[in-house]
Amino acid sequence: MSNSSSLTQFLLLAFADRRELQLLHFWLFLAISLAALLANGLILSAVACDHHLHTPMGFFLLNLSLTDLGCICTTVPKAMHNSLWDTKTISYMGCAAQLFFFFLFILAEYYLLTIMCYDRYVAICKPLHYGTLLGSRACAHMAAAAWATGFLNSLLHTASTFSLPLCQGNALGQFFCELPHILKLSCSHSGYLRELGLIGVTASLSFSCFIFIVFSYVQIFRAVLRIPSQQGRHKAFSTCLPHLAVVSLFLSTATFAYLKPPSISSPSLDLMVSVLYSVVPPALNPLIYSLRNQELRDAIRKMMTTCFLRSNKVYLFFCRTLLV
Repeated sequence: MSNSSSLTQFLLLAFADRRELQLLHFWLFLAISLAALLANGLILSAVACDHHLHTPMGFFLLNLSLTDLGCICTTVPKAMHNSLWDTKTISYMGCAAQLFFFFLFILAEYYLLTIMCYDRYVAICKPLHYGTLLGSRACAHMAAAAWATGFLNSLLHTASTFSLPLCQGNALGQFFCELPHILKLSCSHSGYLRELGLIGVTASLSFSCFIFIVFSYVQIFRAVLRIPSQQGRHKAFSTCLPHLAVVSLFLSTATFAYLKPPSISSPSLDLMVSVLYSVVPPALNPLIYSLRNQELRDAIRKMMTTCFLRSNKVYLFFCRTLLV
């Protein structure tokens, strides 16, 4: 038997045993991560550079893109490395860092989605108070609270989990360091109960956010249905559709991953579900928002056109210099 003081590394779950499939997973993850980095990078640049997007929703969308980038960069690179080099290991400190940052970004994203729901609620149900309730200082405070709450939760869970004695081996049934799979290696009853208590606090806070989101959308739908014109109802609803789609994708994948019946659990299914909630949402969120947000699409198009023209000017300058 081993304990946490003697553990130097963990064994992650491989996507496949065959070398050809491992390389296929590497290229697939590479494509997904590059698409996510490009899409979220474009949103970050567009929001930062275009003054038309300097709005509360634009500010929260910028923070959401940061959490999406963080989620992708926390889990995918190590999985790609292991698939490419046919290894399964991750160091003890690397596992702790991966758990901390994944918890930080995933919780911060959920809290930011809750705040963005409040933004849509105020915009539709209390439009006359929008500038007062969602001023620049209020937005900064709410975003800071989301990041700080995620950081504190992540720090407590990581410190509590890695202070437990681990004597059930070092094999994790997951492709990244995830809390439930690390807890399965513990042999401390009191420490396990302490971590379960922390999980209960985090779950209660998350459930409160869920109740707030549901209540807000009930009020939003009631307000939208009272709008007399069909065009006005469609415009109001279309502003909520991207957020509603992102929240639904986030909650459905995470809920199925953690609350699916044990009878249908298997290593291959668990692996597929973990990819669905840890990799797919960060890659799809930019697409969902850019498809329904005309201002964001215009800003990205303008930025890309400007970059293309500038690169052409630089290219022509160097050509003329070489010809002279």
